[in-house]
Amino acid sequence: MAKGMYLEHYLDSIEGLPCELQRNFSLMEDLDNRTEEKKAEISDLASDYIAKVKNLESEERVQHLKKIENAYNKCKEYSDDKVQLAMQIYEMVDKHIRRLDADLARFENDLQEKLDSGSLDSSDEKQTRKDKNLKDKRASHGRDKKGSDQDSPKQKKMKNGANVSDSLLTMHPSDVLDMPVDPNEPTYCLCSQVSYGEMIGCDNSDCPIEWFHFACVGLTTKPKGKWYCPRCTQETRKK
Repeated sequence: MAKGMYLEHYLDSIEGLPCELQRNFSLMEDLDNRTEEKKAEISDLASDYIAKVKNLESEERVQHLKKIENAYNKCKEYSDDKVQLAMQIYEMVDKHIRRLDADLARFENDLQEKLDSGSLDSSDEKQTRKDKNLKDKRASHGRDKKGSDQDSPKQKKMKNGANVSDSLLTMHPSDVLDMPVDPNEPTYCLCSQVSYGEMIGCDNSDCPIEWFHFACVGLTTKPKGKWYCPRCTQETRKK
């Protein structure tokens, strides 16, 4: 898939994200306002109770304290709702970040395949030039050594062009895709880095790390059956 297609699909996937975030932020702001109103109500109820407590009957005191308790419970309910909204916002953004990581990994693989294919073509060209030079040397047998060792401007140009091509082909895809990482993004694996490329999950439900990069655990393809990380494997052997 072309780079433009990856970008187009990703932009389509996040088209509705700003509206969803704006909606959740508005709800959180509304919950903040309600909480502030309840806090003011609690303050008034507490001041009223302190002022009248000496003249209140036992049953009236209980009723007054019940009102304060209910107001506190309402504040807690608003706070819990706000936490849920914050978690939804985080999950929405995290989902798109993971989608971007996956698209970048696929694009990197596609780029690597093209580079590998280009390397094979370059090797064939080098072999062809080598064979041609060998034929030229045989054809020019008998000329003086100085004349045979000199390259024509056309040959120098071809060599210089090959060097430039080789330097471009040796570029690693990660140099092209070197991007800053959000410091708040969760980290995984033995390397304690963010998620990228292909990852595998440890089948131990109590594994403290859970997810690992293929390269960090020596994998190139997903193994068949259950897979346990090096740390959990070592702990199992100890038992």
